[in-house]
Amino acid sequence: MAENCVEHDHINCGSLPECEHCGSNPKNKQAEPQFNTPENHIKQVIGVVSGKGGVGKSMTTAMLAVEYARRGLKVGILDADITGPSIPRMFGIRGRAMASENGIMPRETETGIKIMSVNLLLDNEDTPVIWRGPILSGVINQFWTEVDWGDLDVLFVDCPPGTGDVPLTVFQSLPLSGVVIVTSPQELVGMIVRKAYNMAAQMDVKVLGIVENMSYIRCPDCGKEIYLFGQGETQANAEEMGVPFLGKVPVTPLVAQLSDHGCIESVEEPAYTDIAEQLINRE
Repeated sequence: MAENCVEHDHINCGSLPECEHCGSNPKNKQAEPQFNTPENHIKQVIGVVSGKGGVGKSMTTAMLAVEYARRGLKVGILDADITGPSIPRMFGIRGRAMASENGIMPRETETGIKIMSVNLLLDNEDTPVIWRGPILSGVINQFWTEVDWGDLDVLFVDCPPGTGDVPLTVFQSLPLSGVVIVTSPQELVGMIVRKAYNMAAQMDVKVLGIVENMSYIRCPDCGKEIYLFGQGETQANAEEMGVPFLGKVPVTPLVAQLSDHGCIESVEEPAYTDIAEQLINRE
């Protein structure tokens, strides 16, 4: 759970001194939660984050998982976007997760990607999750400690946007190998990206790279790249921050349609293939 002083209604950020009542500071990482079963063995945990919503973070998470699985790797997705879960729908997964003597069993997609999301614990996927920060953070810890993940080469964590309680819990409580930051081309978003980067830096978490999503659209007739939001400065910002720029992802209506219908595992998008290869080759 995030380092909150509930009694004094205080949440410390890295730029403020420690709370005089509770000593709260996000840099003081909690001890890593232990698995509830010795059968779990996860080699790598990669968080996918964004400074704001609506930039395609969940799509990037899902496609990275798909591309890793296509290379024969054992992959899982922890959907940490508790109040806005979308991962199960992208993979066409509905219904509730079951439990075993080893813990909660994640649902598996057609290609064997293991998924755990709050939507798999609700009676109806349309039921709103109206919980306060401490409860949300507790759910993230449960997804880490009480889910029977088994053996995984990589677990992707789809974080909610921003730098609030849940991303803080992910940064504090999970043994992250690093994070991928997703953004869009608008200049305003560039400022938000730097916030996400600075949060990772303050938490001593490595930024594996930055992805510019919705960068352009290809003309269906001539194939020309049309920059709907102008030429983004993401690559320049990445170079300024000293982190890898992983690439630009186009707006592709077919990809959106396939994900809406739960068929994201059939998506073929060279931009995601290239991004996944860059990440794998750096491991």
